[in-house]
Amino acid sequence: MKKVLIVLLVAFIIIQFFPIDKTNPPVNPGMDFLKIKKTPPEVAKIINTSCYDCHSNETKYPWYSSIAPSSWFLKKHIDEGRKKLNFSTFAMYEPERQAHKLQECIEMVKKEEMPLESYILGHQDAKLTPEQRGELIKYFKKVKEETERSMVF
Repeated sequence: MKKVLIVLLVAFIIIQFFPIDKTNPPVNPGMDFLKIKKTPPEVAKIINTSCYDCHSNETKYPWYSSIAPSSWFLKKHIDEGRKKLNFSTFAMYEPERQAHKLQECIEMVKKEEMPLESYILGHQDAKLTPEQRGELIKYFKKVKEETERSMVF
């Protein structure tokens, strides 16, 4: 039993020499969802707090992002989140894709699938109240409708 614990401890120490890259991609305010959609401050605060760590280029890495293997899982989660929806590059999406992403936001917030429960465990301020969920859904619907209207020629 003692040998197993020593091997596990040595392995844990060794994996600490393989840190994740915590460099965020550059942010261009002219591409950011909150800026281009002129999001009201109270809604922007909710989106910033509950969405931006995983769905933007403005991730604030927590203390446990320096400890492997949890850091590896965190990095993978952030990379996947940005791939599915990146608010920092929202202006690069075609209008049809923007509308689709907004519909996905509506559905995920409505079904309480976002923010993820695992994220909320470490970020209690990201937990959405029913009122905040309602505000987000209403706002995402409004922006989606505006986006769809702009696509009509």
